[in-house]
Amino acid sequence: MVNVEGLDTLLHSHPFFQGMDEGMLEFIAGCAANERFEAGDMVFREGGPADKFYVVRHGIIAVEVGVPGRGKATLQTLHEDDVLGWSWLVPPYRWTFDARAATLTRVISLDAVCLRAKMAENHEMAYHLLMRFTAVMAERLHAARMQMLDLYAPGGGPEGDRGP
Repeated sequence: MVNVEGLDTLLHSHPFFQGMDEGMLEFIAGCAANERFEAGDMVFREGGPADKFYVVRHGIIAVEVGVPGRGKATLQTLHEDDVLGWSWLVPPYRWTFDARAATLTRVISLDAVCLRAKMAENHEMAYHLLMRFTAVMAERLHAARMQMLDLYAPGGGPEGDRGP
């Protein structure tokens, strides 16, 4: 027999949401859905609408940027227990990078419009989410900075396409 867990249970077990109130997680789970990407599938593209964020349950996602004259460079590689995407928080709600599944990847996606509405309704939940995303944003910006320094260092060329 297959054990089917509710999305609130899956969110509760994810490190990003640990310590959040059960009621908040149930409220957030109302915006959640399971998704799957095959290796090579684009999760999102730079400039596209940032209409979700993703909780990685299984697989590998490459966060990529186009480098003039050098093609795509991987800024960061995300794995199980990582979260992907914070552009849904900042108008005009557009992705600033590409994200591609490097392997078969299973995620929980959270609908951004739904979640922003719930955050407007429940300010305490919004605070808890924003505090968690602030840490993610700081870590991602640091990783992007380090990768860009590596790419533009002498001899950084296409072989610089390696994740931190």
